Amino acid sequence: MSNALRIARGRFGRVALLDMDRPLVRHAHPHCHVLLKVEGADTQFSVRDRIVPLTDESAVLINAWESHAYAHDPSRPQTIILALYIEPRWLGDFRPNWAASHAPDFFTTNVGSITPDIRSRVRILAEALVNEPNSTQMHEVLLGELMVAVIERFADWRAVPNSIRDLASRPLVDFRIRKAVDRIKAAPGEIDDFNLLASDIGLSRAHFFRLFESSLGVTPRVFLNVQRLEQAVTAVADGTESFAAIGDRLGFSVPAHFSRFFHDHAGSSPSIFRTVSRLSASDYETPR
Repeated sequence: MSNALRIARGRFGRVALLDMDRPLVRHAHPHCHVLLKVEGADTQFSVRDRIVPLTDESAVLINAWESHAYAHDPSRPQTIILALYIEPRWLGDFRPNWAASHAPDFFTTNVGSITPDIRSRVRILAEALVNEPNSTQMHEVLLGELMVAVIERFADWRAVPNSIRDLASRPLVDFRIRKAVDRIKAAPGEIDDFNLLASDIGLSRAHFFRLFESSLGVTPRVFLNVQRLEQAVTAVADGTESFAAIGDRLGFSVPAHFSRFFHDHAGSSPSIFRTVSRLSASDYETPR
């Protein structure tokens, strides 16, 4: 069964060392997301509608809010994957325009050939996560060196806009969609009927779905599940609240449904995720 071997969290976002032998459902993240193979079988991801390989020679690069799934081949052995979920503000400390890593076109390709230097840095970070699980400061330094190498190779970062003029030129999100987004973020567990949500903000269901996806690049369902997952990750990793209580608060009336949702999106059971997260909790600083 797929599970997390180690989890590191900090200002940088989070890093998960995952031992994968089952698919993940189609989902998205609000972060710049990089997937790198550590060891095991070559494997693949589905990004939007394209299958992209994850191998010793290639990385999978996923922009914020870009839908993807882990397309595991059950005939192959397991794969250990280093999954990076990176906060834009932290990247902005390296170069100001890297804070635009939440943009939908930060990575110009979903797969790229890695260098021997990147491969070496992946191994070094993975070993540090295993051997020094509570050394978050070390993890942050190693992750920073790895992300610099990844971005300089795969992102057209010199062209990433950081001027007020460029930012202001981006299309505005319709105020009704912003209202729906705010409601979903505030209480994802209370959203159980998109027809009602659409009506409440003054749109037909069909217009709501079209406008939402054209504005944010994902469907309302995917966006809702992103909010559920991010809140679940924090609650599972940081708290002592029971998984049943977390699930109920996020809209899962049956505890098993929450556990399945978490495993299908995070690649680990909630219990294993909490256990490995606590290995680094003593050195974890809440993001500012």
